[in-house]
Amino acid sequence: MPYIGFVRSPHGPIKTYESILEELRKKGFEIGFSKHHWAGDLPFGLVIVETQNGSVAVRWSLGRKFSLRLEEVDGDTYDEFVEDTIEYTNADSG
Repeated sequence: MPYIGFVRSPHGPIKTYESILEELRKKGFEIGFSKHHWAGDLPFGLVIVETQNGSVAVRWSLGRKFSLRLEEVDGDTYDEFVEDTIEYTNADSG
Protein backbone atom coordinates (compact mmCIF):
# COMPACT_ATOMS: atom_id res chain seq x y z
CA MET A 1 0.00 0.00 0.00
CA PRO A 2 1.19 3.53 -0.66
CA TYR A 3 1.60 6.19 2.00
CA ILE A 4 0.95 9.90 2.15
CA GLY A 5 2.61 12.16 4.66
CA PHE A 6 2.49 15.64 6.06
CA VAL A 7 5.55 17.52 7.30
CA ARG A 8 6.04 20.82 9.07
CA SER A 9 9.61 22.08 8.85
CA PRO A 10 11.51 25.18 9.94
CA HIS A 11 14.02 24.57 7.12
CA GLY A 12 14.22 25.44 3.44
CA PRO A 13 13.54 22.95 0.62
CA ILE A 14 16.92 21.18 0.55
CA LYS A 15 17.24 20.61 4.31
CA THR A 16 13.55 19.62 4.52
CA TYR A 17 14.04 17.07 1.70
CA GLU A 18 17.06 15.57 3.49
CA SER A 19 15.17 15.50 6.82
CA ILE A 20 12.18 13.71 5.27
CA LEU A 21 14.40 11.00 3.78
CA GLU A 22 16.24 10.62 7.10
CA GLU A 23 12.96 10.25 9.03
CA LEU A 24 11.65 7.66 6.56
CA ARG A 25 14.86 5.64 7.00
CA LYS A 26 14.43 5.82 10.79
CA LYS A 27 10.91 4.39 10.32
CA GLY A 28 12.36 1.40 8.45
CA PHE A 29 11.81 2.48 4.85
CA GLU A 30 14.56 1.51 2.38
CA ILE A 31 14.68 4.25 -0.23
CA GLY A 32 15.18 3.23 -3.84
CA PHE A 33 14.37 6.51 -5.60
CA SER A 34 13.22 9.97 -4.57
CA LYS A 35 12.41 13.32 -6.11
CA HIS A 36 11.39 16.70 -4.79
CA HIS A 37 8.91 19.17 -6.27
CA TRP A 38 8.52 22.70 -4.95
CA ALA A 39 7.63 26.19 -6.07
CA GLY A 40 10.48 28.61 -5.46
CA ASP A 41 8.21 31.37 -4.23
CA LEU A 42 6.04 29.21 -1.92
CA PRO A 43 7.08 27.66 1.43
CA PHE A 44 5.55 24.37 0.29
CA GLY A 45 6.62 21.22 -1.55
CA LEU A 46 6.18 17.54 -2.29
CA VAL A 47 8.67 14.70 -1.85
CA ILE A 48 7.96 11.46 -3.72
CA VAL A 49 9.82 8.34 -2.61
CA GLU A 50 9.84 4.77 -3.89
CA THR A 51 10.56 2.29 -1.09
CA GLN A 52 10.46 -1.45 -0.45
CA ASN A 53 7.17 -0.82 1.40
CA GLY A 54 5.56 1.05 -1.49
CA SER A 55 5.35 4.61 -2.72
CA VAL A 56 5.45 7.51 -0.25
CA ALA A 57 4.36 11.08 -1.06
CA VAL A 58 5.04 13.72 1.58
CA ARG A 59 3.62 17.24 1.43
CA TRP A 60 5.64 19.74 3.45
CA SER A 61 5.15 23.31 4.57
CA LEU A 62 6.93 25.67 6.91
CA GLY A 63 6.43 25.30 10.65
CA ARG A 64 8.17 25.99 13.94
CA LYS A 65 9.70 22.52 14.35
CA PHE A 66 10.10 19.41 12.23
CA SER A 67 7.28 16.86 12.45
CA LEU A 68 6.18 14.02 10.16
CA ARG A 69 2.85 12.21 10.06
CA LEU A 70 2.30 9.22 7.71
CA GLU A 71 -0.92 7.52 6.65
CA GLU A 72 -1.34 4.30 4.67
CA VAL A 73 -3.84 4.88 1.83
CA ASP A 74 -5.23 3.21 -1.28
CA GLY A 75 -3.76 3.85 -4.74
CA ASP A 76 -6.47 6.26 -5.87
CA THR A 77 -6.05 8.43 -2.76
CA TYR A 78 -2.27 8.46 -3.27
CA ASP A 79 -2.56 9.46 -6.94
CA GLU A 80 -5.05 12.22 -6.14
CA PHE A 81 -2.83 13.54 -3.32
CA VAL A 82 0.19 13.75 -5.65
CA GLU A 83 -1.73 15.30 -8.55
CA ASP A 84 -3.49 17.88 -6.36
CA THR A 85 -0.26 18.90 -4.63
CA ILE A 86 1.70 19.31 -7.87
CA GLU A 87 -1.16 21.21 -9.47
CA TYR A 88 -1.45 23.51 -6.45
CA THR A 89 2.24 24.38 -6.41
CA ASN A 90 2.73 24.30 -10.20
CA ALA A 91 5.98 22.80 -9.01
CA ASP A 92 9.30 22.39 -10.70
CA SER A 93 11.41 19.29 -10.11
CA GLY A 94 14.48 19.68 -7.98
